[in-house]
Amino acid sequence: MRFKALISLLILACIGLSGCVNTVEGAGQDISNAGNAISKSVK
Repeated sequence: MRFKALISLLILACIGLSGCVNTVEGAGQDISNAGNAISKSVK
């Protein structure tokens, strides 16, 4: 019984962490776009 509960918690944790990757990737794209906008305005 404990083993099934542990496996269930691990699966839920993996699903939760996979959502964080999308958030970090989106933040990286926003920062990149802001850097590109600054570079274009300087030219």
